[in-house]
Amino acid sequence: MIPPRLLTEFIGTFFLVLVIGLAVAFAGTLAPVVIGLALAVLVYMGGHVSGAQYNPAVSIGLWLRGTHDLRRAASCIIAQIAGGLLGALLSKLLTNAPMNVQPAAGASLSAVLAVEVIFTFLLVLVVLNVATHPKTTGNSYYGFAIGGAVLVGAFAGGPISGGAFNPAVGLCPAIVSMVTGQGAGFGQAWVYLVGPIVGSALAVAVFKAQLKGD
Repeated sequence: MIPPRLLTEFIGTFFLVLVIGLAVAFAGTLAPVVIGLALAVLVYMGGHVSGAQYNPAVSIGLWLRGTHDLRRAASCIIAQIAGGLLGALLSKLLTNAPMNVQPAAGASLSAVLAVEVIFTFLLVLVVLNVATHPKTTGNSYYGFAIGGAVLVGAFAGGPISGGAFNPAVGLCPAIVSMVTGQGAGFGQAWVYLVGPIVGSALAVAVFKAQLKGD
């Protein structure tokens, strides 16, 4: 039997990636709003079960913060990647087009990487403060705060980097594209792994400074 927390991480990441693919295909300029609201809904759905991470960068941040041990973080990441792959595949089948997360044409590599680092930093710092800080325990706004962080990043940084801020979002569509022989493939997909991990580590360092000062 699949542990409830891993089932929740799988389902949450599946829906997150699926919604991103469908929103980009059909929601136009409202796509960031749809994605931010979807994440808020999913966080409220699974927060009490798994912590509603749905993002390997968040799982790494929780491990570095000391909330999760390495085994728990790794198992969550595996569930997230599995859910993301299914979400990307279903998005491709429903839209009849590959789901591509890629930088804007003409965007420099340094700009793309910077955006992924900066807005993943924001997302993970928000998660740590609203979901793990002793003074915010039991709050009712954590879902909207986390979804809002992604919405802000998608509007502000998405036009440059593609707005992944999540290795599952950036890499799973590329894997599906590679397997099916359609879409952009890997290309610069590595920035969606490196950028979020660096941003997450920086967020943990700042959070620990905040916690120590408090």
